[in-house]
Amino acid sequence: MTKRWLQLLAAAAGGIMGYHWLESIGGPFFQWVTTIFGISDIQGKPFWMMGIGMLVFFAAAVWVSEYGMRLVRKGEESVSRVPFANLVSGLLGLIIGLLISVLLFPSLEKISAGGSFVPIIVTFALGGYGFRFGYTKKDDITAFISLIRIGKEPEAGKKRPEEHKILDTSVIIDGRIADICKTGFIEGTLVIPEFVLEELQHIADSSDLLKRNRGRRGLDILNKIQKELEVKVLIYEGDFEEISEVDSKLVRLAKVLGGKVITNDFNLNKVCELQGVPVLNINDLANAVKPVVLPGEEIFVQVIKDGKEYGQGVAYLDDGTMIVVEGGREYIGTTMEVMVTSVLQTSAGRMIFAKPKLLEKAQ
Repeated sequence: MTKRWLQLLAAAAGGIMGYHWLESIGGPFFQWVTTIFGISDIQGKPFWMMGIGMLVFFAAAVWVSEYGMRLVRKGEESVSRVPFANLVSGLLGLIIGLLISVLLFPSLEKISAGGSFVPIIVTFALGGYGFRFGYTKKDDITAFISLIRIGKEPEAGKKRPEEHKILDTSVIIDGRIADICKTGFIEGTLVIPEFVLEELQHIADSSDLLKRNRGRRGLDILNKIQKELEVKVLIYEGDFEEISEVDSKLVRLAKVLGGKVITNDFNLNKVCELQGVPVLNINDLANAVKPVVLPGEEIFVQVIKDGKEYGQGVAYLDDGTMIVVEGGREYIGTTMEVMVTSVLQTSAGRMIFAKPKLLEKAQ
């Protein structure tokens, strides 16, 4: 109904314009008609012009409403598919390009060879190049804005912006991150990059049974974090197409967002440290909260297997800490009291060395 009213308004406007064009366009037009058809005179020229104007404007309105709106919708769909961050970065680049063209305009006007076309061409070229530059450098522009935002101290009474914690594939599959979030020790927003989700889905679709189960476990953990836990989750849809490795993309994303990477991957941990990216390692947290055992303490353990060296036995604490019992091989399968002799902290975790208390008493 609205379309029909617009067409009628266009026809009315065409009739008015046709009446005003009676002298400028109507005179030559009617002279041409009388010459072609051999008519001496045409009566009611104003009405003819109004009718022609109404017909032309009505036809134009019909075309615009049908085909023009279709083009507009197609353009809207194309723009809607572009990520908002890319669009904003592109517009920022366009503005910078146009500002540069404005600064160059006085100098370009003095070029006599190209006339007035040179400033126009340069303006279009700088505007287009600026949009393209801003569109492709979206990540770097976002990183620069993030650095400015992080560098500013919040005003009194205002909270700092929430920090982003970026999850990698290994820590999602590990699953302990859900329990840590449940305790409330993780603050800020958990960021799950889309390229990590794609890698997780690829693992879940693997033909290898173990990999498939690990991938599905990771997806279940994400579903639990998003639906059951009171923690903010952000799915980052951006990607760094020029980077192929997922770990490198995580490091780049951490720089862009000014956040921290949460992982239990030793190699990714080292790469983050080398590039100055804050990293939270789940294994380091697990080692930090393990019970502290000091040399000279006495504990009860069950020796379950022999060690690497002759006569050694191996036992484990409830948290998985390995205890090497000197001379404990003959006690495999039994629970005994041992005395801690030393504690060794390694990158893989804490290792405890002990001797059977019976042997200590015998000495």
